[in-house]
Amino acid sequence: MEPNHFPHRRLNPLTGEWVLVSPHRLLRPWQGKVERLPEDQRPQYDPTCYLCPGNTRAGSARNPAYESTFVFDNDFPALLPAVAFPGESSPLFRSEGEPGRSQVICFHPRHDLSLPELTVQQIASVIHTWADQTRLLLEDPGINYVQVFENKGELMGCSNPHPHSQIWATSHLPNEVQKELDHQRSYRERHGSSLLLDYLAQEQRRKERIVCSSQHFTALVPYWAIWPFETLVLPHRAAARLMDLDDGEITALADLLKRLTTRYDNLFRCSFPYSMGFHQAPKTESAGDFQLHMHFFPPLLRSASVRKFLVGFEMLGMPQRDLTPEQAADRLRELSEVHYKQTV
Repeated sequence: MEPNHFPHRRLNPLTGEWVLVSPHRLLRPWQGKVERLPEDQRPQYDPTCYLCPGNTRAGSARNPAYESTFVFDNDFPALLPAVAFPGESSPLFRSEGEPGRSQVICFHPRHDLSLPELTVQQIASVIHTWADQTRLLLEDPGINYVQVFENKGELMGCSNPHPHSQIWATSHLPNEVQKELDHQRSYRERHGSSLLLDYLAQEQRRKERIVCSSQHFTALVPYWAIWPFETLVLPHRAAARLMDLDDGEITALADLLKRLTTRYDNLFRCSFPYSMGFHQAPKTESAGDFQLHMHFFPPLLRSASVRKFLVGFEMLGMPQRDLTPEQAADRLRELSEVHYKQTV
């Protein structure tokens, strides 16, 4: 039976959760919401932007005239270093303090650029900054986990179009990371090897879901993907955290991210929105139990103006997708690695 034509479900071994795949639903007509396309023409410098060099931020601090990446503590942080919170310990009303740190990392001084429009060297500088900040934050005795992420575009709730990412560092493990740690540890106990490295080896043999690869990294649409054009980026060797990568691997990752995100932009010829981030090992875990990896979760489904929503059955039952991961990988793989703005 051809899986591209019949409903079925697939297991995510990282989380132990299932996703419903219903590829035949792509044949249905669309009369749902059509998004307003955000403005894609921005100046190189915006005097009203809180993140541009030399400008005053919302919290009244002034940015330096930075020329590469720029890191600062979020002026409106989701986490604070010291939390005096009494908490509750009842089985039905349990709460506790969550001290942590929130940072902003500007990719580049140019207001009008996004990740695929940077050079490989500029992206490598961003990755080095992510790795350096991970190392510094984990030196804090109150920090056990560092989450690097980017929300790109208005559709993903990004409040400022200047190219930037965030880091939230927490004392406890976030839900998704805890699930992934538990399942990777369980897999190693049963099989004596890494879940994600074993999975990558299988995908390299099958080839049907790989989008692009290099000597050190592979980007693929995971077998269990939920979002239409979701991808997973995996290193080819055991590595627990960003700071475990050497200079050559960071350059290779920068090259892969430029190639992958260029494909995203070329898919619907727009600045492709997504949430992306790295899952890396908590401070208290060894490299053997947790493999560094990167997720891209883009919302677009049919075009630049039609997005995927997780509603109804997906909120009440389980996630569902309308095209198979293999179909998504085929479309991404066939796209040019030259950005569409450079071909006009």
